[in-house]
Amino acid sequence: MEGMFSADGDPEAVGSGNPRPTPVMDLSILQAAMEATNEAILITSAEFDEPGPCIEYANPAFTRMTGYEAEEVVGRSPRFLQGPKTDRKVLERIRVALVAGEPFQGEAINYRKDGSTYFVEWLITPIRSDDGQISHWVSAQRDITERHAAEDRQALMVRELHHRVKNTLATVQAVLNATVRSSTSIPDFARILTGRVTSLAKTHAMITEDVDQAVMFRQLIEAELLVYENGRGRLLLEGPPVVLPSALAVPIGMALHELTINALKHGALAHADGRIAVTWSLEEDAGGKRLHWVWNEHDGPPVALPTQEGFGWRVLNRVLTAQVEAQVDIAYDPDGLRVTVDVPLR
Repeated sequence: MEGMFSADGDPEAVGSGNPRPTPVMDLSILQAAMEATNEAILITSAEFDEPGPCIEYANPAFTRMTGYEAEEVVGRSPRFLQGPKTDRKVLERIRVALVAGEPFQGEAINYRKDGSTYFVEWLITPIRSDDGQISHWVSAQRDITERHAAEDRQALMVRELHHRVKNTLATVQAVLNATVRSSTSIPDFARILTGRVTSLAKTHAMITEDVDQAVMFRQLIEAELLVYENGRGRLLLEGPPVVLPSALAVPIGMALHELTINALKHGALAHADGRIAVTWSLEEDAGGKRLHWVWNEHDGPPVALPTQEGFGWRVLNRVLTAQVEAQVDIAYDPDGLRVTVDVPLR
């Protein structure tokens, strides 16, 4: 290749004592490399004052990133890519670096041809002429919108996790204190506490597995009740898909666990022929959407009014009411316990 050989066309002899000339790359190869790269490349003139600097070259990756063809941008200043959401402080830092003749690396919001925004990461480098003066700037650019979105999602999940851990610890403390008060013996305390904490853990596992940190209402019900189905048609679960955020899933999961334990000790699940129907629907009023669900037990032992308020009833009457502003109605029908809950889905 021309420039890779000596002036007479013969390769430089090794050990000849003559200095090897600096190889000169064919410009067509350099251009092919810039057009093949996935990084957007702009080459601009060196002046700072408007209308400069002016774009003199834009590669195909720039077109893919912005929607602008090269002929639409050549002769224009890169400033036309900026808009209301572009951070002016970043632009000022660019100017300070370039005036000093230094490279600059940073990121900001730019605008595509269709008006949509994207996060761009720049690496702007000066090109100097033989006399040492800056003649051009080369800007390598990368669309980092997806990276920013991933970072935002991660930050949101960390905040959500921090908030949820604090709430969970407070919940566990409340469960522990309530279990101590209601237990008749240490084995009884251990058994009940283990069940309640295990139920909380299952709910949190379902929430954590979901990208949006949410869980389906049906999943919560099935996590508590499916183990007692035994293929005998003891359960009826019927309702539309309903997604619950973690703030709703945890107290509702606790309520379902307490209802299940009560059914095992005193209700439908304590009798071989007992059945439980859980039905739900989505309703809407002036306040927004609401989850309306009914827990209805049938064919269990005779229903008796409780002689004292246990933890399960406090979960239904206090926790659901206080934490999620639910309306709770408990009815002791002759056929079995019926609990109706109305939860706003804010």
